[in-house]
Amino acid sequence: MSITEDKKVKKSIYSLFVKRVFDIIVSLFSIIILSPIFLIIYVSILIDSGSPAIYKQTRIGKNKKEFKIYKFRTMVINADKIGSTSTLPGDKRITKIGQVLRRTSLDELPQLFNVFKGDMSIIGPRPDVAESMKLFTDEHIQKRLNVRPGITGLSQINGRSNISLEERIYYDEKYSDEVSLRFDVKIIFSTINKIIKKEGTN
Repeated sequence: MSITEDKKVKKSIYSLFVKRVFDIIVSLFSIIILSPIFLIIYVSILIDSGSPAIYKQTRIGKNKKEFKIYKFRTMVINADKIGSTSTLPGDKRITKIGQVLRRTSLDELPQLFNVFKGDMSIIGPRPDVAESMKLFTDEHIQKRLNVRPGITGLSQINGRSNISLEERIYYDEKYSDEVSLRFDVKIIFSTINKIIKKEGTN
C-alpha cells in the first residue's frame, strides 16, 4: 500500500467512525455540563423578548441532506420577515440578550444537539442555507459536503465573516482534504482561544 493510499484509509476510518464517536462523547458531555447555562439563557430570552427561545433554520448538511439547525434566538420574533436574512453591526433587530449571546457565541450552544443527532460535527465547514449554495461551484459543493458541517472550523478560526468567499472556499476544501484527529484538536484549541478573546465563531 502506497503512502497516499494509507493516508486515505486512515482518513476514511477517522471520518466514518472515530470522528463520530468523538462528536457523540463531546456533545453529550457538553450538554450535561452546560445544562445550567442552557436553562439560564433560555429563561433570559423568554423574559427579554418572549417565545420561542430557540431559532430553527433549514441548512444543507453532508451529502446535501437538509436539516434544522438550532440556535438561541438573538433577534426579534419574525426578524426574517422584517429585514434581510443577513445581519450587520448595529442591526436593530438584535435583542439585548442577543447582543451578548452573539458577542460570546453562546447562541451557538444548541447546535450541540445537532451534533449529538448526527446532523453536524464539532468541527467542519459551517452549514449554509440552500440559497447561499448558489455562490459555490459544483466541485466545491461536492467536496465540502463530503464531511458533516461543524459548529466551528478553519474559516471560523481564520477570520469568520471577515474573510472573502475565495478564502472560505480554500479553508473548506483544505479541511475536507486533511481531516484528522490532530487537525480537529488543533481547531478546537484555536476556537477556545478565539472565544476567550471574544472573537466568537459565527
